[in-house]
Amino acid sequence: MRILSLHNRYQLPGGEDVVVSMERELLEANGHCVDLFEVNNDHITNSIEKAKSAVNSIYSISSKTQILQRIASFKPDIVHVHNFFPILSPSVYYACREAAVPVIQTLHNYRLLCLNSYFFREGKVCEDCLGKSFAWPGVVHSCYRGSKTGSAVIGAMQSIHRTLQTWNKVVDVYITVTEFARQKYIQGNLPASKLVVKPNFLYPDPKPGEGQGNYALFVGRLSPEKGLETLLKAWEKLAGKIPLKIVGDGPLANTVASTAQRLTGVEWLGRLPKQEVLKLMKDAQALIFPSLWYEGFPLVIVEAYAVGLPVIASNLGSQSSLVEHGRTGLHFRPGDPEDLVAQVEWALTHPAALAQMRQETRGEFEAKYTAERNYQMLMDIYERVVNCKTF
Repeated sequence: MRILSLHNRYQLPGGEDVVVSMERELLEANGHCVDLFEVNNDHITNSIEKAKSAVNSIYSISSKTQILQRIASFKPDIVHVHNFFPILSPSVYYACREAAVPVIQTLHNYRLLCLNSYFFREGKVCEDCLGKSFAWPGVVHSCYRGSKTGSAVIGAMQSIHRTLQTWNKVVDVYITVTEFARQKYIQGNLPASKLVVKPNFLYPDPKPGEGQGNYALFVGRLSPEKGLETLLKAWEKLAGKIPLKIVGDGPLANTVASTAQRLTGVEWLGRLPKQEVLKLMKDAQALIFPSLWYEGFPLVIVEAYAVGLPVIASNLGSQSSLVEHGRTGLHFRPGDPEDLVAQVEWALTHPAALAQMRQETRGEFEAKYTAERNYQMLMDIYERVVNCKTF
């Protein structure tokens, strides 16, 4: 099969970029021909470029032309879009329709329903725009990068393509990464018949670790929606009962750095290569996942399961179902550092239960998140779309 993959990379690299790369490797390893058409936002640094990008995010004629040319030269059986925002725009769907090539969109976040794609505002979950014909609450609150103008443009993009039936008629199938996300998109009026669940995966398999290191681990973007405030307050209350290693970078880096200097046992390691992160995971006692927003499908949870690492996660959104309390990890109330402390202390005083969780997490990975299983799911989706079969 010949697959044309489209992706707009992020200025701050994240899990979506990793998933796109892994999926390409997996398909190529199984004999398929993949052409990755990738753009990035690095040039969007001044007001002129931002204004141009905003307008183009609604419908980019140049992107449509480029994709038509790419389709003509590569002759794909299918086009798989991962992220069209902001440079590619929904015009790429129309290029596919014009060229009579089926198109799939993976919904890694909630961009079609929420201006900032997170369902997160002022430190908590917000669904004020869900189901509305125009996201006026998000414009009032400047939800896109603190700008009313930018928010209005993204709202216009959503509303215009909702009116044109782009979301409902021009895309053949949407892949959501969890059932939770699928239900949110159904609430947002996307057709249930076009929404299919395929989780993220890990490739290659890093194999399980032993958990011999005496520390807990956080891995992720250092930003408010990731629950860093909850994490740091909890470790202040734990008062050195178990060390915490923090891996990642982002807007809260200075806060994390100053806290690490102040609190004994808290260590900030910055951004690290994937193999070093996996090594830390293999030795950790637990992964702490204090996110305050509706995560898509956190790749860090798949990585933790692959190495047999239990996850202590906020009981919210997708992670509520991805982490099974008492089996593959523990839940705590979102934004509640005292409840996080209670769960960490329980884990420390129940080593046998924690050891059993290590086996359960590895079993969960082998049952649901291996490359082999994911490949079969992806090919089933591709073949059904190419052959015009229903789901």
